Amino acid sequence: MRHFYFLLGWCSFGLGAVGAVVPGLPTVPLMLVALWAFSRSSRRFHDWLYNHALFGPPLRDWHVHRVIPLRAKVLSVVMMAISLGYMGFFAEVPPWVIGITALVMAGGAAYILGQPSAPPIEPVPQSAGASDGKGLKVDQEPRT
Repeated sequence: MRHFYFLLGWCSFGLGAVGAVVPGLPTVPLMLVALWAFSRSSRRFHDWLYNHALFGPPLRDWHVHRVIPLRAKVLSVVMMAISLGYMGFFAEVPPWVIGITALVMAGGAAYILGQPSAPPIEPVPQSAGASDGKGLKVDQEPRT
């Protein structure tokens, strides 16, 4: 079974790498599948992909903060709308199939749009008695 996951990891990685240069082919979701498959088959390749200079940062952002970048959100929703529009106007698909597809896409879009677009900003720790730049200590109330 490890060989299956290893092959799945490389196929997903390959498609994701192509998606980095081909518009409309998702990169990060395919890299997430590759990362998951490598976690079941090869610790070495899992760690390599997780720490990769290009693909690693979005994978780590997803793993740690469940972040989907705004660009990826927009591209995902636009591609869903284009696909649904194509189905509705150009493909000969029964209306019930279009309806089910629209519901599934709406659910996917709602999930994607519901995730944060950037990691949370870490508060800067202030030392005891730090000044706010106006001569007041941070925990001191101004005099009136």
